[in-house]
Amino acid sequence: MRAATILIGACALLAGCGQKAEAPAAPAAAPEMTDAQKAALVATLPAPYNTADIENGKRKFGLCKSCHTIVPGGANLTGPNLHGVFGRKAGSLEGYNYSDAVKAAGFVWDGEHLDKWLAEPRTFLPGTKMTFAGLKDPKDRVDLIAYMKVESGYTAP
Repeated sequence: MRAATILIGACALLAGCGQKAEAPAAPAAAPEMTDAQKAALVATLPAPYNTADIENGKRKFGLCKSCHTIVPGGANLTGPNLHGVFGRKAGSLEGYNYSDAVKAAGFVWDGEHLDKWLAEPRTFLPGTKMTFAGLKDPKDRVDLIAYMKVESGYTAP
């Protein structure tokens, strides 16, 4: 409260002097994790994700980037922003227009559901809008899910 009072006072003083007050700077983004921090986080994930190759997962996420963002506050594109997806009820991200199939899915996103989704989205959940053909290699899916956990703000339940 005191900082807000000081800011308002400073703005009033500057306005009285005929000078423009500058808007306060936006809060700094959290520093990006180092490779060592990412590796340490991967090691804490449940099996099989604790042995994943997150560099391969990052490469596989390249297939997702044309439709999805994964950063905090990232835009919804053709698909929803995936930051915070783990532990979120399917079809519930505010501001994204999901297919009826996803809205009615009734599950919470976790590694198991995402693995099945990534293997064959259209057969896992018929009626989805997602046109991705699927990621057939189980190891690639493990790596991608681990990468998503590291990059999406995942915390163990």
